[in-house]
Amino acid sequence: MNLNGYEIILASSSPRRLEYFKKMNISFTVKKIKYEENFDKKLKGHLIPRYIAKKKSEPFIKKIKKKQLLITADTIVWHQKKYLGKPKNKKEAISMLKKLSNSEHKVITAVGFLTINHWECIHEITKVKFGKISNNEIIKYTEKDNPFDKAGGYGIQDWFGLIAVENIKGSYTNVVGLPVYKVFHKIKEIIFKY
Repeated sequence: MNLNGYEIILASSSPRRLEYFKKMNISFTVKKIKYEENFDKKLKGHLIPRYIAKKKSEPFIKKIKKKQLLITADTIVWHQKKYLGKPKNKKEAISMLKKLSNSEHKVITAVGFLTINHWECIHEITKVKFGKISNNEIIKYTEKDNPFDKAGGYGIQDWFGLIAVENIKGSYTNVVGLPVYKVFHKIKEIIFKY
């Protein structure tokens, strides 16, 4: 992609987001930040990842230079009007996956874009329907794989996602952690506008 002289900075340590940026053929650098994903419990649904994506950008506000575009992102699972983030341990991962079994949830990713004089945020919502999953499959997944860095305690791209997900409505890449189509076109819009 022609970046129009812009330097793209991805403030994310997610290997899945990094992979998508490589696949989009976008040159970028990574600046990892540590952020405790705290938010006001009054926030609901898409407002949660939008808030976190903005918070992740705040350490860079005074550092960002002209012709730099900083991108932050956050993904959550929203199930029965409740927030599911990344499980802290095996017990929490098992509990989350049991809740998701045989029901529908929403995966919501918010992506923030910061330039020297502009901030904006987009989000994508994908509906994911899990079939009935056995306790053995859930336990095996939490023991053998690493669901602890994934919202809702699972990765749709893992073997578990293949056997658990009955259907999805919306963007698949959003469930992995980045709504690629929207992000690609938003980057183009920003770098040729500002």
